[in-house]
Amino acid sequence: MKKLIKSISDVIDSHENEIRENIKASDSSLSFYKNSIHKIDNVIVAMFRDHKNRFLMVFSNREDGIIAEFSGEQIGDSDTIARKCSLDEHNAKVLRKHFPWTAPVSLRDRKTTIGCGDRLGLAAAGHIAAVKNFEVTPVLAQQSIRELDLTGRTYRQVVDDATFMVFQCGYKDGYGADGDHLKTIEDIDVALAADMPMITLDLSEVMNAAAGDWEQDKIDKAYAKLPPAARKRIEADYAGRKFSFGKSIIDFDAPTARRCAVMYLDALDFADKVHRHLVSRRGAKFDLEISIDETTSPTLPAHHLFIARELVCREVEFTSLAPRFIGEFQKAIDYIGDPEEFDRQFRVHADIARNNGDYKVSIHSGSDKFTVYPTIGEMTGMRLHVKTAGTSWLEAVTVIAENDPVLYRVMHKCALDNFNKMLALYHITADITKIPDVDELCDEDLPGLMEMAEARQLLHITYGPILNDRTIRPLFFEAMHKFEKEYLERLKVHFTKHLTLLGVPPKKNK
Repeated sequence: MKKLIKSISDVIDSHENEIRENIKASDSSLSFYKNSIHKIDNVIVAMFRDHKNRFLMVFSNREDGIIAEFSGEQIGDSDTIARKCSLDEHNAKVLRKHFPWTAPVSLRDRKTTIGCGDRLGLAAAGHIAAVKNFEVTPVLAQQSIRELDLTGRTYRQVVDDATFMVFQCGYKDGYGADGDHLKTIEDIDVALAADMPMITLDLSEVMNAAAGDWEQDKIDKAYAKLPPAARKRIEADYAGRKFSFGKSIIDFDAPTARRCAVMYLDALDFADKVHRHLVSRRGAKFDLEISIDETTSPTLPAHHLFIARELVCREVEFTSLAPRFIGEFQKAIDYIGDPEEFDRQFRVHADIARNNGDYKVSIHSGSDKFTVYPTIGEMTGMRLHVKTAGTSWLEAVTVIAENDPVLYRVMHKCALDNFNKMLALYHITADITKIPDVDELCDEDLPGLMEMAEARQLLHITYGPILNDRTIRPLFFEAMHKFEKEYLERLKVHFTKHLTLLGVPPKKNK
């Protein structure tokens, strides 16, 4: 460490680009992230790692000032002072104060966005390595309450982990943070308190989805209970009308209008309430996504149109909307269904979005849906948001399978033991009896399991039990630290494939 401090002393008055080229860690167990070296008021802040951890190092030629704001262990007694700082909540807050580009921002003005779920707090560097080459903006911090419960993290930790990764990469193009699938204002407030500008509002528990299957006479009876003014407006705005958007035509008969009113009006009133709450908390600096995808039946085009028009009528500022599309968007695997029928129906959804507020179509469980990516990108004109989550976790699992087969086998068996329990939380149709016995596979065959749909889904939905296993957890994170470069490279390749197949244009000025 003394040699490192001496190296810093020699260059502390230089421009940060020169510092990046000229400092040397010297100690073979210590290394730094070149793009993390930043200078402010003659203070150098950089991200380092040793054989166990990543941490911040802050260097200054004075004890007061910015260095004093960071908490950590002070090292050395030379003219240059060094402070070794852990990656904790306090130091993340100081980073965001002095390097504002490390804080998440609203992305309502960004055309193409991708949600990069990071259940480990380790994936953002790989996400950034991919997205920086494309005309796309990442949502690097994205978690649902369910994911928080299963991983033992908090929204504050999710945002802080993204802050440190953005600083580590020197990424200054902006990123989002999404409180995903939130259903109550109480949960939304937790995400807002962690400085998450994006809220995905899940309307599944306030909409009357069951009414989609009711007989018409039951719909009519429920509709008759609505206030007269509401019924009058619904009939005037929808019943018997024909809506035309480009090549898409939607005939809205009176029974459909009544059914939509019964199914969605209460949910849309709640969306209005949430919107007003977001405005009161963040002004215009938020992104509201409306999620109606958590249903058993696909969202009919007429229903999508009703929801969009009603949101506009209520002056709800929503950035994106997630319908439930035809076919199966199951976790961790490609699209299940007829691609041609998907194309036909998706075109209508894209036309509705383009002509009723020009919001982004959001694709939930969007990772690895390679078959339909070209359609999604082309028909939305790249005005879209794609959500991924488990695919980054599976890339980590693949890294373990490639580099630590003993640990992988333990994780795989833990997944098998917990599979049935996790089916209560995730909808998949994998037949795990097709998965070979890992004890009968050679080490070199283990990574191939992550190319098998059944094994991918097995490992995808059991991340919680695996990460909460007291024996597995420390070994897993130790391995992920050791194989950090391998993980980054896998994520870069994997997300480059996603963005390329979607048709996201390459960035012209990298």
